[in-house]
Amino acid sequence: MRAVEFENLGGPEVLRVVEAPTPEPGPGQVAVDVAWSGVNFADAKARSVGYRVESFPFRPGLEVSGTVRAVGTGVTGLTVGQHVAAMLNGGGYAETVLVPAETTFALPAALDLRDAAALTTVLATGYALIHDVARLREGESVLVQGAAGGVGTVTGQLARAAGAGQVFGVVSKAEKAAYAKDFGYDEVFVGEDFDEQVLRATGGRGVDVALDPVGGESWRRSVASLARYGRAVAFGNASEAAPWQIGFGDLAVRGLSVSGFSILGLGATDPAGLRALTERAFQEAERAGITVPITAEFPLEEAGKAHELLESRSSTGKLLLRVD
Repeated sequence: MRAVEFENLGGPEVLRVVEAPTPEPGPGQVAVDVAWSGVNFADAKARSVGYRVESFPFRPGLEVSGTVRAVGTGVTGLTVGQHVAAMLNGGGYAETVLVPAETTFALPAALDLRDAAALTTVLATGYALIHDVARLREGESVLVQGAAGGVGTVTGQLARAAGAGQVFGVVSKAEKAAYAKDFGYDEVFVGEDFDEQVLRATGGRGVDVALDPVGGESWRRSVASLARYGRAVAFGNASEAAPWQIGFGDLAVRGLSVSGFSILGLGATDPAGLRALTERAFQEAERAGITVPITAEFPLEEAGKAHELLESRSSTGKLLLRVD
């Protein structure tokens, strides 16, 4: 079978197609013939700075959709030929992957394989941020960084479906703002001074919830955007900035809360919890009609081009690799 991997860190050019043996599932595992593989920023960070890379060669890819090829001993509820989506801790850029049965999900008939690959990780992430970590209450206001990306487009819709009073987004370029407004946002801010724009838009009050995958200066400004008793959630560090620290005094004056979330961390430490979260997220997506726009797809051998587009910060929505 074909797979994409890298043997050293670097730019998109280090990704290469290799021939590898087709894997067979062990106990508790499922072999999936991949139709589509999602492209995530964590894949690019693995390739460029070694994020969650334990050894070389390393094969990126955190989510796939496809057809069950074989099941290992002890696996129940999944059968050969069944359409599934799956989350894995790397390895998704391949024609066949091994996935723990706990993080392999049978797809409803109404959801095709292409949409499933686009939705799985971003939907579970957005749902956890809104419902489990930030614990959004009806009528509260939300600020989402990266509003035009995969997680951002889904999270805007989830916030709206959860009864948010106002949903604000932040994007890096003006041309992304109009695009993001189609996905649940009342207003989308452009530029590094978004905290000042938030305060103007809310009459100086700020927002109840701020969700930030960027880190660094963006995280500082997200916290500054909060209203009294507001909650800020970090779910990434795309800026690769040094951790920004905040003290008791900074939080206590306005009763602020800060927290973090990692979908990969959840999968590594509590796969059963990840399964329950993902099932709830898919139920909400079906109930509320939540979708994610697929804005570009590439054949497996052009994974490097997908990474180039992702890192250019000009992409919107979700990027996919077409494997089969």
